[in-house]
Amino acid sequence: MQAQDYSSAKWAIGLRSPGMQDADVEQAFNDGLILRTHVLRPTWHFVTPADIRWLLTVSAPRIHAVSAYYYRQSGLDGKTISKACTVMQRVLEGGQTLTRAELGTHLLRLKIPAQGLMLAYVVMHAELEGVICSGPRRGKHFTYALLSERAPKSRVLDREAALGELASRYFASHGPATVRDFAWWSSLTITEAQRAIDSALQPLESTSLDGKVYWNGDGETGTSKGASALLLPNYDEYLIGYKDRGPVLDSTQTANMVARSNGAFANHVAIDGRLAGSWSRTIKPGSVLIEVSPYRKLTPAHVRAIRGAADCYGEFLGLPANLSIV
Repeated sequence: MQAQDYSSAKWAIGLRSPGMQDADVEQAFNDGLILRTHVLRPTWHFVTPADIRWLLTVSAPRIHAVSAYYYRQSGLDGKTISKACTVMQRVLEGGQTLTRAELGTHLLRLKIPAQGLMLAYVVMHAELEGVICSGPRRGKHFTYALLSERAPKSRVLDREAALGELASRYFASHGPATVRDFAWWSSLTITEAQRAIDSALQPLESTSLDGKVYWNGDGETGTSKGASALLLPNYDEYLIGYKDRGPVLDSTQTANMVARSNGAFANHVAIDGRLAGSWSRTIKPGSVLIEVSPYRKLTPAHVRAIRGAADCYGEFLGLPANLSIV
């Protein structure tokens, strides 16, 4: 689950876990049941402790390759990075947790230049190498801990098996999707993505449509009765999980969507599976105000569906939701 916007990523979990509240996800994160680290594309993602190591086996080499230019621009060479990882290992041993700034202070004391963008890349490199991952939050601040202590029982797979596992997971949860969708989501090259499909633990089903091959796994599908609505958080897998987002877009509204709500990276309203507007929230004393901006006139059934979606979000926050359609 893409998670650079932490509060929205918590809602992405809640949206898929009926009955779960924001405080539950926060507690799971602090307890280490959910970890947050750089993996895929690269950006932060929520991952489970059991899966974090084999995911890094798949994605770290590719992310290092695409980040090599930025490593050089930041003045990071192999010797500097190795020394920095050794320092982080030492200062975090024994269950210690430190913020990024605190890690930077330790690095500077040993004359390792790690400030600003350089510090960000040093820390990301250590995450990708499996040295560190997220620790519990300290107030509103994020901390880092040793991966070996945070996820001691993480699964280890060789790269071929890890590629097959990743393809199986992706197409079970995102299918039908194309190899280009999978390559975008995973950071793999098209060649590697196809190899992963061929290595999937369970054979994937393929269907050709309009000259494209779509792959599908064994994920469950469901149908809804009547109108349905979702308040999607920004960077949600519903959009960010695909290179081609055409199937959920109305082509006549694409330009309007980009102009009004920052394209694929905004909070979107999905009605009956297609994007139909954007939304925002304002936390007030004792309630949350949800404002929805639809792209077209809504039917009464759609309004009821959006109201239900707003109530679900309010329940996730533990607050009554007030809906305003503007």
